Amino acid sequence: MRIGIVNDMPMAVETLRRAIALEPGLEVAWTASDGLEAVQQCARDRPDVVLMDLIMPVMDGVEATRRIMAETPCAIVVVTADVARHTSRVFDAMGHGALDAADTPVVGSGDMRTAAAALLRKIRNVGWLIGRYGSRPALTPLATPAPQPGARRLLVIGASAGGPATLAQLLRDLPTDFPAGIVLVQHVDASFAAGMADWLNDQVSLPVRLVREGERPQPGQILLAGTDDHLHLLDDGTLRYTDNPTESLYRPSIDVFFHSVAQHWRGVAVGVLLTGMGQDGARGLKALRERGCLTIAQDQATSAVYGMPKAAAAMQAAVEIRPLEQIAARVIQAFA
Repeated sequence: MRIGIVNDMPMAVETLRRAIALEPGLEVAWTASDGLEAVQQCARDRPDVVLMDLIMPVMDGVEATRRIMAETPCAIVVVTADVARHTSRVFDAMGHGALDAADTPVVGSGDMRTAAAALLRKIRNVGWLIGRYGSRPALTPLATPAPQPGARRLLVIGASAGGPATLAQLLRDLPTDFPAGIVLVQHVDASFAAGMADWLNDQVSLPVRLVREGERPQPGQILLAGTDDHLHLLDDGTLRYTDNPTESLYRPSIDVFFHSVAQHWRGVAVGVLLTGMGQDGARGLKALRERGCLTIAQDQATSAVYGMPKAAAAMQAAVEIRPLEQIAARVIQAFA
């Protein structure tokens, strides 16, 4: 894969070059010292992946991400010093389509391979998403039970690239007396999950927090998957984190969670699949549809990255395909 590096610090650029050199099959396509130069470089020579810093002169990484995804879209990973200090900017960039975020490797007294391990893992994950390493195995279809009388209500939402801002807009349109529990699976590392919950809390009326092991979804709160393990709904209606399946590309996986809801939820459920690159969530959404649930995929015009919803539409996993601004009203109607 060809990698573009965007960073105004020569030492950081050299560190990223050395990290990329450790991974067979990766090469540096070009470097840019600010966001505007990155936009221009992408227009001339679009790489497979851009490693985007946030704080730069002329044009910052958030605006550069927006411009690139609008003009010459490609996979973008935010790579900056101390991601935790820039949570809001990270989620702004993700709202424009960045796929993930990582700290710039710091070698210090350690070795480069150890320092770069997390970043290289994220780049490999992006490679799977954009098809550079073939395809991942499909999940095994699950048997699904019929809802019971007096059913409880559950809204499940999956999102990836472009998700934070999209989730904020959708959830902002739900009333505080929304009658269903809400569980979100967003492709984001555990190290960023708590920050995302806090960020969403500032954007929406309903309280948002991370899922606690063993709890049940309840109306009046929004739960966000918060570890690098997968979120599962068990037969007793509780939420658990699990390492399996180990072969899943994303941790947490939307497909894994949606399949567990299709298999175990004894009430009425609605599934929503939002913007994102790749196909995660599409098969899980289809499992929900086959169980008789209303399933909704975001349309192309309002998706920052039309990958996951497109896959859902292609396999007829979505009962309805709607623009983002219509999804909340449709969900409210479904649970009325």
